[in-house]
Amino acid sequence: MSIIVWCAIFAIVIAIAVVSTRMASRNQEDGLHDTGLAIIEFNRAFPNEAIRQLQATADGQAVFVRLHDNKAGFMRNMQRHYSCHVIEPGRVRVLSSETGRGLSIQFLDAPHHNATFEFASPREASEVSLWLLGNYVADPDKELPATNPSAANRH
Repeated sequence: MSIIVWCAIFAIVIAIAVVSTRMASRNQEDGLHDTGLAIIEFNRAFPNEAIRQLQATADGQAVFVRLHDNKAGFMRNMQRHYSCHVIEPGRVRVLSSETGRGLSIQFLDAPHHNATFEFASPREASEVSLWLLGNYVADPDKELPATNPSAANRH
């Protein structure tokens, strides 16, 4: 009788292990491909920022956010929670990756997020780089000097 009890206990332990590993692998695969979850989590962190557009990486572990005033944001899956921050102008360095579908990004305010982020296509990578470039130029640097007006600015 004791061998039957031990076999039943062993079967229960194996069943629990199989179910837990399947749940864990499904949780890792989901990532941030669900844009609704990304919007909710980013707005929870920054309730006063209006989101214009989202772009997830190919693996779904990071999302780049274009905000209403042409600022950029970043959200990354950190296994048990999501790390969100707004990228301050001039506080990021961007290079193209070797594949052409990604960006090597250095966050000067959050160096633990430095990485190469691969996107599904080169078009998506270039779109995100434009968001970061628009965020990179500070507002005073965007003003044209008044001493040399262009033809477009003349009345």
